[in-house]
Amino acid sequence: MPVSEYIEQFITALKESLNVTTFVKVSLGNYKGAEEALKQLLIRKVVIKREDKLAFTYRYKTRDVVKNYAIDEAIDLIVGYLENGFKIATLFTTENDLILEELNNGKIVLRKGKASSAIAPSSYHDKEKTRLIKPDSKSYLTELKITGTDGKVFKNAQDKFRQINHYIEILSSLIKELPEGTIKKVADMGSGKGYLTFALYDYLHSVLKLESEVTGVEYRQDMVDLCNQVAVKSAFDKLNFVQGTIEDYQAENVNLLIALHACDTATDDAIYKGIKADAELIVVAPCCHKQIRREIEKSKVKNDVSFLTKYGIFLERQAEMVTDGIRALILEYFGYKTKVFEFISDAHTPKNVLVVGVKGKAHSAERKAEILLRIKASKEYFGIGYHHLERLLEL
Repeated sequence: MPVSEYIEQFITALKESLNVTTFVKVSLGNYKGAEEALKQLLIRKVVIKREDKLAFTYRYKTRDVVKNYAIDEAIDLIVGYLENGFKIATLFTTENDLILEELNNGKIVLRKGKASSAIAPSSYHDKEKTRLIKPDSKSYLTELKITGTDGKVFKNAQDKFRQINHYIEILSSLIKELPEGTIKKVADMGSGKGYLTFALYDYLHSVLKLESEVTGVEYRQDMVDLCNQVAVKSAFDKLNFVQGTIEDYQAENVNLLIALHACDTATDDAIYKGIKADAELIVVAPCCHKQIRREIEKSKVKNDVSFLTKYGIFLERQAEMVTDGIRALILEYFGYKTKVFEFISDAHTPKNVLVVGVKGKAHSAERKAEILLRIKASKEYFGIGYHHLERLLEL
């Protein structure tokens, strides 16, 4: 039987298991294709915004990458992988397991086995997760229209609730890197309606049992008034919101400084405040990056990536990476262990870059000089006259 017929039988069984809800998962292994470091592909069913999809977990040597596809697109991809790349595929269903394998001698076999699972797994992301912030009957979640008075999350607030919990999961892992009891004073710059500020206060006080003071800094007075009212109703007596800008806020003695989506150089203002306060933890999710883009556009320096940056969308992405890369170097110069990683709230919301600085030991003069040379070389390569954070800190 030709290879294509074996694949067709495998795909037919896959489609049928999806239709009659016996599908458990698909595993593709023994990869011999061209994609470097790819080892395995695991596929499971998920429901995103009430639409069935297949989630592909690409397992590389040092990382996992997850991508979600519509069912038809996913099946086309699976066919392509079976034709060129993976030498073994297993379809797990509640009725039986089906294994498609190309042996070392080139022979193709398709065999059935006993079902590994008698129950199809849940397709919904939230059901099996243990949340650090539980809905229960927390009054701030009700006041902020996340839950009803019964403690159940509203359907139109599911994404926001997931975002809140993912944010707290990230912060909790970072806080664990610090000595116990470090977080005494927190500043959340650009706190908006306060969803994340309230959740962080709840986590610090209810889960970690700390007596941390938390301040939300927000320019819009109506948001400040609303959040202060909710804080009072929630009996969060160490949480308050103040009207003002990041630039004007006095951040003395702050241990944890946060600025999510502060536009352009406002992120630099926040990092500057954190460094000057000698904060143990600085967490920012930048956006816009206009200042460095203007510098690159103004100088028009020719370099190895000019063939990319002649296109506006690539120039924008390059400006983002350069801006945040120099921010990370500056944090490192001041003794922070830096991390830059993707902050994905969940499958329904956009990706953001999170720049994190965890206070460490001061560097030697030689190491600091080396970092300054790297910043200088980076600026020269891209034709950057100055970086706003560099100017604030008078480097």
